[in-house]
Amino acid sequence: MVILLVATTTDPASINPATALLAMPGWTPRPALQDMKSFANQQVRLLQHDRGIVEEDHLDVRWEEATGEAVDELIFFSKHTAVSNRPALTVHPIGVPHLREGEVPPQGGKPGWAAPPNPRIGPWLRLLKKIAQSYNMVPEFEITLEGTHHGPETNKLAMFVEIGSTEEYWRRLDAAKVVAQLVWEGLGLGGEPAIGNWSRDVTKKKVLLGIGGGHYAPRHMDIVQKDDVWVGHLLSGYCLPMEDPSQSKAEANTTVIGGTWKQAIEVAFETTKSAFPGGDIMAHLDHKSFKSWQRNAITAFLADQNIKIGKPNDFLI
Repeated sequence: MVILLVATTTDPASINPATALLAMPGWTPRPALQDMKSFANQQVRLLQHDRGIVEEDHLDVRWEEATGEAVDELIFFSKHTAVSNRPALTVHPIGVPHLREGEVPPQGGKPGWAAPPNPRIGPWLRLLKKIAQSYNMVPEFEITLEGTHHGPETNKLAMFVEIGSTEEYWRRLDAAKVVAQLVWEGLGLGGEPAIGNWSRDVTKKKVLLGIGGGHYAPRHMDIVQKDDVWVGHLLSGYCLPMEDPSQSKAEANTTVIGGTWKQAIEVAFETTKSAFPGGDIMAHLDHKSFKSWQRNAITAFLADQNIKIGKPNDFLI
């Protein structure tokens, strides 16, 4: 099994970390995949293409067909944009599970799809903050999770590592070095044990499935910053479209509440479960982000689906 790192030359926040990583020891050129350059270092393969990062679907399948090497996970380098323009380093899972069939995803993927979240997301968020602090980039840069969003499509473990949020910061070489160091240490390329490998033998098996809240999931972040918490999908409020035609919004009758919120939860839960075999998947609700009728409906639906609901302290036991 190999790990596929993906960068694009069209984005300085993508190609600069890849370049910084390739400057570290152990890399050798590999045959190109179509028109994409590739490099190898132990079990890691780095792939560079010249198109938008969300445009190249199923790179894992194409790599396997071309090389015979099975891909276990994908890690994408990318820029991050935000209305605040605040400098940030972020990690997040990918997918658009809330979109209806026939809708066109604005940033890749396909409606109703989400990739299995890479188990490294939680451990790497904590490692990212540690490395950024060592580069004296905190508090200038916010270190944060993002909710599940965008493509490209894959059915393998996937995550994005991003630099935000404007051209000035996308081109920051210290930010690129932090991301490169994150991958170097996180994948154990320097000889130390890799960070974020999931197995049925891990001691702490609590996996957070985030439901509700804003794009940067602050209430979920409060939990994930603690040691030993694993992270699955994070469904921000906009990924839970709920349409209530009933007169009594206090009712928790999920059959009359339209929208794709149930679809999004089901897809997020199933793909999170597949990413953490043997894990204890628990939904964590950002209660304050919901109206009472929404919260009641979601809680009832989770119970119907036998999805556990966890309070903050449940993840720390």
